Amino acid sequence: MTQPADALPEPTADQAAMIARVRRMMLIAGLTTALGVGALLVVIGYRLFRSEGSAVTTAATATLPKGAKIVATGAAGDRIMVTLDIGGRTEIRTFDAKTLKPAGTLTFASEP
Repeated sequence: MTQPADALPEPTADQAAMIARVRRMMLIAGLTTALGVGALLVVIGYRLFRSEGSAVTTAATATLPKGAKIVATGAAGDRIMVTLDIGGRTEIRTFDAKTLKPAGTLTFASEP
């Protein structure tokens, strides 16, 4: 029986070894690529789910005592500080930067 014209001859032992080596290298390259893509997807997913999301806009009105004047304002970390002059007395009020709720008050008094 004769072989069809488009049939490939059987590879020699050297050719078979070379084909096996190329297949092994392709498998290693494919697994490495899949591992890299998987690691990238894990990092992207981690950052998406661990982020705090978009900032929510909050509006608040803080009432000051009658005659109080704002002397200075400042921010440190997640706190906003407002220094007030209330009738010659100095007071510092702190607010949470995210919720704008009062966090504390520091009043200064002169020694008698």
